[in-house]
Amino acid sequence: MRIPFVRSGRDYAVEPLRAADSAALARIHREDFVPPWDENDFETMLGDDIMFGYKAVEIGKARSGAAGFVLARNISGEAEIITIAVARAHRRQGLGRLLMDAVLRELHGARAGALFLEVDEGNFAAVALYRKLGFREVGKRSAYYRSSAGMPTDALVMRRDLR
Repeated sequence: MRIPFVRSGRDYAVEPLRAADSAALARIHREDFVPPWDENDFETMLGDDIMFGYKAVEIGKARSGAAGFVLARNISGEAEIITIAVARAHRRQGLGRLLMDAVLRELHGARAGALFLEVDEGNFAAVALYRKLGFREVGKRSAYYRSSAGMPTDALVMRRDLR
């Protein structure tokens, strides 16, 4: 399934993730996460039946790989965003919203009841996006993440009811 999306003069499509995407996902993940997940981590996760996800690809760019991705899981109607990332070269194009919309559509079709995620409380753009999408803060995890400088940062636990 290819869902076209046009924004700021660049065209993107959303496609389901496959194990073959693992190297590209690891490259993008490495840009912002400490410690980053490697290709084997993504291959393992994508091989699990409860996991699903989407990638954004720039249309017309031969073999350009993913511009961003989201990985999620759905267990008995309760879903969670495992990770979401957009490559630095593709930021500020609306891809985070595009990817989250794809997950929400899938979960609506699956009749899931709720979607959870954790986000670094200092990632103001992501927190703002999630709030616009109807997520609310339901908890906090102290020192859950590490900054690129190795300093601990807190995570907000957020939830969106889907029914």
